This record gives sequence, C-alpha cells and structure tokens, in this order.
Amino acid sequence: MRAFINYKIGTARNLSLAAIAGLLLFSSGCIKGPQYVRPSASVPRSFKEAPPEGWKEAQPSDGALRGKWWEIFGDPALNALQEQVGISNQNVLEVEAQFREAKAAARVARSALFPLVTASASATGSQASSRLLGGAPGVPVGTYTIPVDASYTADVWGSIHRSVAASVGTAQATAAQLESARLLYTAELAGDFFQVHGIDADAALLQQTLESYQEYLVLTRNRYAGGVASDSDVAQAETQLYTTQAQLTDLEVQRTQLEHAIAILIGKPPAEFAIPRAPIQVPPPRIPVTLPSALLERRPDIAQAERQAAVANEQIGIAQAAFYPALSFSAAAGVESISFLNFITWPSRFWTVGPQLAQILFDAGKRKAQVEEYQAAYDATAANYRQTVLTAFQQVEDNLAALRTLAVESAVLDRAVSAAQRSLAVSTAQYKAGTASYLQVITAQTYALQDEKSAVDVQTRRMTASVLLIEALGGSWNASSLPTSEDILARK
Repeated sequence: MRAFINYKIGTARNLSLAAIAGLLLFSSGCIKGPQYVRPSASVPRSFKEAPPEGWKEAQPSDGALRGKWWEIFGDPALNALQEQVGISNQNVLEVEAQFREAKAAARVARSALFPLVTASASATGSQASSRLLGGAPGVPVGTYTIPVDASYTADVWGSIHRSVAASVGTAQATAAQLESARLLYTAELAGDFFQVHGIDADAALLQQTLESYQEYLVLTRNRYAGGVASDSDVAQAETQLYTTQAQLTDLEVQRTQLEHAIAILIGKPPAEFAIPRAPIQVPPPRIPVTLPSALLERRPDIAQAERQAAVANEQIGIAQAAFYPALSFSAAAGVESISFLNFITWPSRFWTVGPQLAQILFDAGKRKAQVEEYQAAYDATAANYRQTVLTAFQQVEDNLAALRTLAVESAVLDRAVSAAQRSLAVSTAQYKAGTASYLQVITAQTYALQDEKSAVDVQTRRMTASVLLIEALGGSWNASSLPTSEDILARK
C-alpha cells in the first residue's frame, strides 16, 4: 500500500509539473483578440488659414512651446496666478485623484497574473456521542491545523494580460484628461486675465473721455451764459456726459464677475482676491505653429481619445478569450495533528496539488453578444477619436483666422482713430468760432469714442485669441509626456 501511495503522489507531481511547463510554453502564442492599431484620421498637409503677417511656420522640432506656455506673454502677474492653478484648482485636483485611482486599479489588475496564497490556523476540539459508541464515554480529540493554500489562474488566452493593458490604458487616458484639465483652466484663467485688463483699458478710455466731456460741458454752459449757445446745446452736452458715466459704471459689473471667476480658478474665495487695475501692457505674441500632423501629438484630449480606443480594443480580446477553456491550479500544504506536542513536526505534514479545466458549454449566446457589444464600443471610441481630431483642426483654424483678421482690423482702426480725432478737433474749432452747431461736435465725439473703444476691444480680442490658439495647439504638452506602463504599475 505504501508503494502504491508513493507512486500516485509521484505521478501527480510529475503530471502537474509537466502541465505547468507545457502551459507556459503554450500560452506564449495564444493571446486572443485583435491587435490594436491607432484609428485612422484625416490629417491635412497644411492649415487652410494663414497666421498673421510676419509669422513664420515653425519647424517640427521647434513647434511646441517649451516649459510653461503662459510665459510667452511675458506678464509676471499672469505667471504668478497660473502657478496656483495646478495646486489649488479643485477641478484639477479632482482629476488628479482620479488618475491616482486609475493607477491603483491597474496594479490591482496586474495582481491576477500571480498566484494567490492564503494561510490560516485553527484549533478545534470534538467528542463523539456516547450513544454512537455503544454507551462508552467518548474521548475528547483536539485537531490543530496550519494550512497554506495557493491558487493560480493560467492566462492561456491572454485575457488577464489584456485586462492589465486595459487598466494601464485607462490610467493613461486619465493622465491625458488631467493634462486637458490643466490646459483648460490655465487657458481660461489667461483669457479672463486679459479680459479684466481689457476692461481696465476701456475704463481708462472712458475716464479720459469723461474729463473731456466735462470740459465741453463747461464750455457750452459758458457760451449759453454769454448768449452764444442755446439751452439745447447744454442739454446735449449733459446727455453725452451722463451716458458715458453710465457706461463706465457698467464696466465694473463685468470686471467684478471676471475677478471672481479668476479667484475660483486659483482655489480662493472671491472675498480674498483682487487684481490691481491696469490696462493690457503686452502685445499679442507670435505663436509657433507647426504642420497639422504634429497636432495629434500635442493635444491631450486627442491622446485621451486614442487611449480610450486602445482600452476598447483590449475589451474585445477579453470577450473573445471567454470562448476558450479556463485553466487554474490549486495547491495546499501544511501541518495537521491531534496532538499539540507533535503539531509542528515533519510527520504531521500534508499537501495537495492539481489543475482544473473549466469550459462554458451553453450560455444562450451571451459571449457572442458580449463580443459584438465591445466591437461596437470600439467603433464608438474610434469615431470619438476622429471627431476629436477634426475639432482640434477646427479650433486651430478658427483662431488663426481670428488673429489674422483682428491684426488687419487693428491697423484699420488705428487709422480710423486718427481720422476721428482730427474730425473732432476741426468740429470743436468751428463750434468755438460759431460756424458749426454743437450737434456736429457731439457727432464727432461719438465717432471718436466708438473708434477708440473698438481699438481697445480689438486689442483684448487679439490677446484672448492668442490664448485660444495656444490652447488649440495643446499648450506646451506632448504625448511623450504620458506615463508609460512601467510608470503606472510602479508602487510609487
């Protein structure tokens, strides 16, 4: 009997080792599912819209802004505000936490590639019923056990590896989403910042205009007192003055709301934040613009969409692997004895080991439907990727056209302002000489103010369009900054 038992144990050990070795050799080429290829997207050779005159197309190696993109504007106040977005903006911190969550989930998925080992210790006492022993008293028996159990699911068809790859892809997509959030809120802050100072420029213009209108009102009242002008002239001068005062007051509402928005972007209550009043001091910068193909590597939202497509592709492979048998191994070893003194001794040892093969025989078409479900999900993510690429091209084209057009408009408005000021000077001289009515002066004043305000507003629009173009180009980000699989699966 002893020889037979030893033969069975030795045979089982040899069979198990042979099965494991054969499995490792066999599983290396049995990963099921489609190989991932980045979805195709239509990429033009060049942008349709030309940049403003004087801009040069950047070479591919020089096309990306280096470091912190907002520093291209050369405004220390803006730089100081931008530094607070990444560490205090709650929306950015939320996505950053989601990224850390996704990294942890990837490590959880990877753990399925390794055996699961558990251990437990137990001590139980028992005594048989004397009625079962023919009236003889039962003898109390103690059982002491320390088993160590191990189980391992062989990744024969690659479903576990694909699950790990899908989790890594999800973490990479979340990392790209984090960069998109940073780009979004830094660009929003820069846009609000320039709008605030654009309003300051408008306010400075209106304040200067009010002082001029006040002088005209005094002049008109003096002429009325001297019998040269009519009361209608005085009323028109007062109307012009009070209307401009109302416009100046209305600017305060817009500025206050923008200031509050900036406070939230940097993670502060509006009551604790204020921006000093100052008109825009810097001109629109020249932004390096490369070929459209480089945009695919510079936009974090494109990288996010591409990684989501990769994850969807892995899900197809996982669903297809479910058609094949699942092979798992289990083993147990430990010591067991009814005597505590002989508990941890070599004769008290025990062990078991063996493989298990499982196959679904009937599921009413569930697995086939799941494959079709994930194939459709992949098609949806591929379409989303292409749409994201198209939207990126549109945003770049829109802002290139805006910057070029606004540059032309700014030059035209400069000439209009000069002409309006000359017209106002002539009308004023004629009014003082008594050869023109005050209506002619008011008309010249209105045109002068409109042209000057338009010139200021165009300057603000050029600055915000520059910010939007930088955002459309992806800021200073590049797809090479995405964390690698090793980065995501690292413990720290």
